[in-house]
Amino acid sequence: MLLVSNSVNFGSGYLDHCEEQIRELFAGVREVLFVPYAGTDPDAYSKRVRDRFERLGIEVESLHEAGNPKKAVREAQAIFVGGGNTFLLLNELQRKGVLPELRQSIRRGIPYLGSSAGVNIASPTISTTNDMPIVPVRTLDALGVIPFQINPHYIEPEPNSRHQGETREQRIKQYHDLNPTPVLGLREGAMLRIRGNQMQLIGNGAKLFRPKRRPREFKPQAMHFLLRP
Repeated sequence: MLLVSNSVNFGSGYLDHCEEQIRELFAGVREVLFVPYAGTDPDAYSKRVRDRFERLGIEVESLHEAGNPKKAVREAQAIFVGGGNTFLLLNELQRKGVLPELRQSIRRGIPYLGSSAGVNIASPTISTTNDMPIVPVRTLDALGVIPFQINPHYIEPEPNSRHQGETREQRIKQYHDLNPTPVLGLREGAMLRIRGNQMQLIGNGAKLFRPKRRPREFKPQAMHFLLRP
């Protein structure tokens, strides 16, 4: 798996900052199944992804165009779940009943690329997303293909800001007041490359939160083993 905090880095184009890692993940792959459900216009979203992956020499099939979505997931050579609204994404995956197929494919070793919302659904639940619940979901339970939560786009508060709302760290603490699962704050520009039970942090730093412990900073190239609850 390659779990990317954000699809676009400031000053660069779509997926440019992680192109090297995507090429490595999808080496030998001729066609990727794209899941566009985090966006409100799947046709436009899939075109953007097709145009980008054409530069990588990879064809793209969009799940929203598949006559049999479950079969498309089961037969996919590789899978990409793009960013957008996580509630919208999870609701559509639940509605189409393809979460079990996605989970089985990933656990079987099919290469999985997730960006932002696609990272959130890799966690046990989507409880640590930054998104607004613009649609209801049946349950917050997600794929659970990693044993910890991720908060993509993690950001520290501006030192001179007068904003009085909760910081991202405070919101994660609220989560930990009621939930024991570790949360990894994945900063923009950061990504996780996961092979089996090993994990490598690439690109930028991350901050690990656990209940009743001080947060721990990680630099790129660190974190070589998957976190356990």
